[in-house]
Amino acid sequence: MSQDAVKQMKQAVAKAAADRVQSGMVVGLGTGSTTAFVIEFLGDRLRNGELSDIRGVPTSFQASVLAKQYGIPLVTLDDVTKIDVAIDGADEVDPAKNLIKGGGAAHTREKIVDSLADQFLVVVDSSKFVERLGSTFPVPVEVLPLALSPVSRALTALGGKPELRMGVKKDGPVITDQGNLVLDVTFTEIADAAALEKTINNIPGVLENGLFVNVADVVLVGELVEGHPRVREIV
Repeated sequence: MSQDAVKQMKQAVAKAAADRVQSGMVVGLGTGSTTAFVIEFLGDRLRNGELSDIRGVPTSFQASVLAKQYGIPLVTLDDVTKIDVAIDGADEVDPAKNLIKGGGAAHTREKIVDSLADQFLVVVDSSKFVERLGSTFPVPVEVLPLALSPVSRALTALGGKPELRMGVKKDGPVITDQGNLVLDVTFTEIADAAALEKTINNIPGVLENGLFVNVADVVLVGELVEGHPRVREIV
């Protein structure tokens, strides 16, 4: 599939999600390429007067920079008592709406914001849909730097193959917005995502992992049908 086709799918699904936001809402702003389009479309709606009085809770430095660029007022979790809707992408989505997230190393803050939202809306293109989690994407695990070795051993004992995520155009490892490291863990099979999510998070030194089980409410999937972008909804 061409890059242009993928972009069309991402834009279609991002617009469908942005159109669901209503004036006065507090919106969790996710991280990644599809959600970047959501933030852009929300900015357009604010500018042309379709929307007013929305406030964004960013899940990353990237989301924060984009929101400021497109004129979306930002607040922190200290400033609000509820989040009406969170819109975020995913690296994998299974038929039960469970996710793997963290390709952008922002999954810890994403899980906090997405879990707090009254409605968590997932936006993906059709390539992210899988029958079983872990089939195309490793599970990202955010780890305190001092615990890297023991956590790696514990993940190996669970049947995973942990690999330290290295920077692109940067020497050394990726550092998260919280100042931690990311292990990308490949599992040959994830039989019980809910159990694995809890087990990994119980390893001392792990801050959070990228398995999002029973968090997503609605998944919007951007598809190309006969060359035209279409959005399918999974509830």
